[in-house]
Amino acid sequence: MAFVNYNAWAEVVCTPVEFVYKIPDDMSFSEAAAFPMNFVTAYMMLFEVANLREGMSVLVHSAGGGVGQAVAQLCSTIPNVTVFGTASTFKHEAIKDSMTHLFDRNADYVQEVKRISAEGVDIVLDCLCGDNTGKGLSLLKPLGTYILYGSSNMVTGETKSFFSFAKSWWQVEKVNPIKLYEENKVIAGFSLLNLLFKQGRAGLIRAVVDKLIGLYNQKKIKPVVDSLWALEEVRMMLCP
Repeated sequence: MAFVNYNAWAEVVCTPVEFVYKIPDDMSFSEAAAFPMNFVTAYMMLFEVANLREGMSVLVHSAGGGVGQAVAQLCSTIPNVTVFGTASTFKHEAIKDSMTHLFDRNADYVQEVKRISAEGVDIVLDCLCGDNTGKGLSLLKPLGTYILYGSSNMVTGETKSFFSFAKSWWQVEKVNPIKLYEENKVIAGFSLLNLLFKQGRAGLIRAVVDKLIGLYNQKKIKPVVDSLWALEEVRMMLCP
């Protein structure tokens, strides 16, 4: 299994050897395809950036996605971690057991979280951006960490137009450093591909993959594979 800097939807790909890892004996090829990107991203954010510890609370958006499910599984390896998740309603039945509290992504999840935990949460993992940035920051406890690792609200939308993008950009919270200082909050960003292919941290990522393979071999984590697609089907989905 390997990391590829884009162009992965192909029969043959090329990537530096330092980004290639041996698949564990008990792991299937489909699990291997779902393993590195999702679990390394989740691990780096939780443990390297946010320093997840016993008794903390985490809010993760897109909880039904690969990273969201990896976050939930890794949180379960630490005692007494509360996981709040947002996801589309049709995904709730499949993922409800992996979350402590699960909310519809279109509901007022800020009020729901505060109803359960008046102080908010210790960690917010946001792949949406847009108005969720301000909501995430508002939910942070003192010394809490907000991590942006995607911006799907900025890229997609009902119209996918410039005006849709501009509206989403306008909704992004304008971060005031003095306010962060006064409220004792941390804001961070994380991009695994940039860390690997632009910033030369292959050694760090290899150490993380080794830890994750250890957790897999101990049966503490396991990639969730929803369905398998032929390459021709993926091409039709990406290029209608």
